[in-house]
Amino acid sequence: MPKSDQSPLQIGLAGFGNVGAGVYKNLLKNRDLLQKRIGRALEIRRIVVRDPAKAREIALPADLVTTDLDALINDDEIDIVVELIGGTDRAYDLVKAALERGKTVVTGNKALLAERGKELFALAEERRTPIYFEAAVAGGIPIIKTVQESLVGNHIEAVAGIINGTCNYILTRMTAAGLDYPEALTEAQALGYAESDPTLDINGWDAAHKAIILASLSYGCWVPTDRIYVEGIEKITRRDIDFAHRFGYVVKLLAIIRLHPESNAIELRVQPSLIPKGHILASVNGVFNAILIRGDVVGETLFYGSGAGQDPTSSSVISDLADAALWRNTCEGQTGFVPHGLYGNPLPIEESISKYYLRVEADDVPGVLAQIARVLGDHDIGILSVIQPEDHAEGSAPIVLMLHYATFGTVRTALSCLKELDCVREEPILMRVEQL
Repeated sequence: MPKSDQSPLQIGLAGFGNVGAGVYKNLLKNRDLLQKRIGRALEIRRIVVRDPAKAREIALPADLVTTDLDALINDDEIDIVVELIGGTDRAYDLVKAALERGKTVVTGNKALLAERGKELFALAEERRTPIYFEAAVAGGIPIIKTVQESLVGNHIEAVAGIINGTCNYILTRMTAAGLDYPEALTEAQALGYAESDPTLDINGWDAAHKAIILASLSYGCWVPTDRIYVEGIEKITRRDIDFAHRFGYVVKLLAIIRLHPESNAIELRVQPSLIPKGHILASVNGVFNAILIRGDVVGETLFYGSGAGQDPTSSSVISDLADAALWRNTCEGQTGFVPHGLYGNPLPIEESISKYYLRVEADDVPGVLAQIARVLGDHDIGILSVIQPEDHAEGSAPIVLMLHYATFGTVRTALSCLKELDCVREEPILMRVEQL
């Protein structure tokens, strides 16, 4: 139960990786400032790690270290459990047990919340014990509090976000330095912007987990992971970047969350997309994130900042610790997620509509363009413009088309037919063109 005294709040920290070490470091650094602002001291009582002997940039305080997650649950003196171990299975067991014991939870685990948040927030509501999760989306950008609190009086009409710094860095380097995708990825790994196994970043699922959380907060229901359409950036080439530039666009991995008011359906997808050069999101480069939110009352608002990293993410964790401290004093406020249930099912991806960029590698012979145009015309897909550059390899040529508005299902069906043409040499590259 919440404490009403002014004794230090005791924290059990699960995980001492990059973010966990930052939380420990910055809690010590700003200890006095925090105590003045929230009225209580925050003290780390226990730290759980897999390997206490592992070399770390920040030294572990030996008297606080354990390898036993149950030590956080069974210690009655611990008020707040901070889950930073990642993954879903062990993290779920830890958070569930903490809530059942009445311990406030702070987590930065986007995959856990996207996949099992519905269960955990139901338990939090039942036990009247909150979960705080600002660090789960966009690192140091306070986007969770914004949606929950600052925009509480708005119907959220749409969200468009660059919410994966690794992909944004790779696409930025492909654009600015003319690097191919493998070169840009290697550079990102060398600089620590991409993991040694970057799969979850580059295949789009890191951004998708964050998008599910934002959509759930915006529209009051949890979207299952199998109802979100996800594409990564693995197939994007430097040529696609260059062609997009010639058409007046830049390529970004975008999370799109959009309400269709006529049907109360939620459009939710993550895809590499072309956005106009003049749009503000086009200038978001490197590892930075940006999220554009349109509310029916406030209009458009933009949130920009560091989307990852030790200090920005630990700043969000510490913000949640401050909120947890205030809740422990007053027992007032949200338990993390309000299931207001205003909206219906996710929009089937086949029904979503946009313009498209299409690149087809085909034989360099007369009549090929006519064959491609015939397939598109048979599916009622209009062509806005075409580029067929002269500088190409002998025998084959890229044909790049900007397509008119069409449903995604129709375009995918047309692509299947294009791939059956004898003149088409490779898998066509398709990207959305977003008019934000």
